[in-house]
Amino acid sequence: MRGPLFYSKILLFGEYGIIKDSKGLSIPYNFYNGALKIDAHHTIATHKSNASLKRFSEYLENLQTENPNLVSFHLEALRNDVESGLYFDSSIPQGYGVGSSGALVAAIYDKYAKNKITVLENLTREKLLTLKTVFAEMESFFHGKSSGLDPLNSYLSLPILINSKDNIEPAGIPSQTENGKGAVFLLDSGSTGETAPMVQIFMENMKQEGFRNMLKDQFVKHTDACVDDFLQGDVKSLFGNIKQLSKVVLDNFKPMIPAQFHKLWKKGIDSNAYYLKLCGSGGGGYMLGFAEDIDKARKALKDYKLEVVYSF
Repeated sequence: MRGPLFYSKILLFGEYGIIKDSKGLSIPYNFYNGALKIDAHHTIATHKSNASLKRFSEYLENLQTENPNLVSFHLEALRNDVESGLYFDSSIPQGYGVGSSGALVAAIYDKYAKNKITVLENLTREKLLTLKTVFAEMESFFHGKSSGLDPLNSYLSLPILINSKDNIEPAGIPSQTENGKGAVFLLDSGSTGETAPMVQIFMENMKQEGFRNMLKDQFVKHTDACVDDFLQGDVKSLFGNIKQLSKVVLDNFKPMIPAQFHKLWKKGIDSNAYYLKLCGSGGGGYMLGFAEDIDKARKALKDYKLEVVYSF
C-alpha cells in the first residue's frame, strides 16, 4: 500500500499574527512531501513513525468519542493498518516550520475519515472552515494547540488566504516569473525548533499590554499590508512592508530567532540585500528570506544554503 503524496507548506505571512487575527498567506511547497505506506517487515527505520501513529490513532479514537458530530474515522481499518506496519514516509524535515505534522494529518484524514470533504467538491467557506476545525483538533495531538491551517494547505494543495479566523479562502497568487530577480527563499538555521515552547513564550508575552499593542499597531499592520501587496503584485510596496516587519520581529521576537542569526538578520535590514522573517514558530528550522535581487542576497549570504521557493 502506498497513499497519495501530501506536500509541505510555507506560511509566507502571518506566523503568530494569525493567533491575533492578522491576515495570513500560506502556499504549498512541493519540494518536500510524505505518503502513508505499510512496512510489512517492521524494519527499524519505520518503528518510530509507526509507534507515533499508534498513539495518534488512540488520540483520534478519543476525539471521535468526545466529538462525534465533528469527525469520525474508519478506526478498525486504521488500527489494522497500524498493526500491519503503517508509517508516514516523509522527506519533510521535522521542526523546520514547513508543516511535517500537517502533511501527516492530511494523509490520515484523506485515507481514514468517514464522509470526508474532498478537494473535488465545491469548496464553500463553510466546508473550508469545517475542514480547518477538524484538522485543528487532529493536529493538536502534535502541538498542543493548532490552527489547522498546515493540514488544510497540505490537503488542498492550494494557496490559502486567511482573512481572519473565520474567513479563509483559496487564493490566486501572482504566477512566478522565470527570470525575475525577486525571490522568496528558505535559509537553514541548522537546528530544529520546537513549536510548543515558542508558542508558550508568545502567550506569556501577550499578557503584557506593551507587547499586545506592538502586535496590533505594528506586527499585524505590516503583516496585513504584506499579504495585500503580495496578492496584488505590488513589489515596491511589498519590500517596504517586509523591511518594517523584519525590524519588528528582530526587536520583539528575539527568543524565536536563533541567537547566531541576530547579526545576520540586522545585516539584511541595514544593507537592504535581503530581509529575514520567521518561518513557522521559529526557534530553529528554516527562516524565510525575501530579496529584491536574489544574486545580491546570495552574495551577502554566501556562507549559507539558500533554497528559492518562489520567484517574481
